[in-house]
Amino acid sequence: MEMPPPFIDSPAAWIGEDMARHKERWLVELSKEDIAELEAAGRAYLARTNDIGALKKKDFPLPRLAGHLAALREKLVNGIGFEVLRGLPVENYSRELAATIFCGVGAHLGSARSQNAQGHILGHVRDTGANAKDTNTRIYQTAERQTFHTDSSDVVGLLCLRDAKEGGESLLVSTVTIYNEMQKRRPDLVPLLFDPIATDRRGEIPEGQKPYFEIPVLNWHRGHLTGMYQRQYIDSAQRFPDALRLTDRHVEALDLFDSLANDQRLHLSMRLHSGDLQFVYNHSMLHDRMGFLDWPEPEKRRHMLRLWLSVPGDRPLPECFRQRYGSIEIGDRGGIITKDTRLNAPLG
Repeated sequence: MEMPPPFIDSPAAWIGEDMARHKERWLVELSKEDIAELEAAGRAYLARTNDIGALKKKDFPLPRLAGHLAALREKLVNGIGFEVLRGLPVENYSRELAATIFCGVGAHLGSARSQNAQGHILGHVRDTGANAKDTNTRIYQTAERQTFHTDSSDVVGLLCLRDAKEGGESLLVSTVTIYNEMQKRRPDLVPLLFDPIATDRRGEIPEGQKPYFEIPVLNWHRGHLTGMYQRQYIDSAQRFPDALRLTDRHVEALDLFDSLANDQRLHLSMRLHSGDLQFVYNHSMLHDRMGFLDWPEPEKRRHMLRLWLSVPGDRPLPECFRQRYGSIEIGDRGGIITKDTRLNAPLG
């Protein structure tokens, strides 16, 4: 197995405390003209059809913003790996218009992918009261602290409709930085993260596949370090007797990986406000969310819309990603596809 060099020099290898001091590198305020253009494109699309799931880039012309969104795609794939667009007045919009604008911006970055077995391209991240200890629960359906993880797509986007009463901060950390730090501290543990460690599918099993996938936490392919990580699902996959057994040294490596992700010097914490659009590149970033206390009134409760995107011009992925992504074809990969999946964009 080919391994990366001991140190990877990359724009994605940033330190969180540096990013916190330089918000101008990743926080972009939308102008009044930008917002007017987004609203006009959204209303024009809805005047023709309410099938938001079918929206493509050509259906959502953005003469002003298209150049910035092209630069954003480059920033995600080859740069620091994330950005926040701020200022969209979603409190003035119907759910339908907010979702249309979000999907329209996403269409300029890539193609939307299914996020679950129901074929939802528009996810709803909120506390549904699901039991976090149930092995079929997706952690984003609860108010619990998540753990640092990747999603099953090239890019994940969030649109904040409403923020929580307390907590719920978004955390980002560079996978490349974690690798570099592990090489400094415990290079003997690094190769263990390139083993085919099992990750639980939590009941969403494509036809003919195992109830878990075996994609290493770290993958070195054609000059790129690509991560795939969700510790809770790695731990719960040990319930399957034919999954690779985690040795004490595997656990030690995973614990160090987690410890570095949670290092306040290395990760960046941000609070997403109503109207913020956050885009994160899964292949070089891990993301997390703090636990939160919600508002008692149902109409005020924390609610994020989520997109998974497959991006043209992206990096190649190793063959093992086919287990999770279905296809590894650039621009047409990722998401969760099962036998009965039909793509749709639920607003509820």
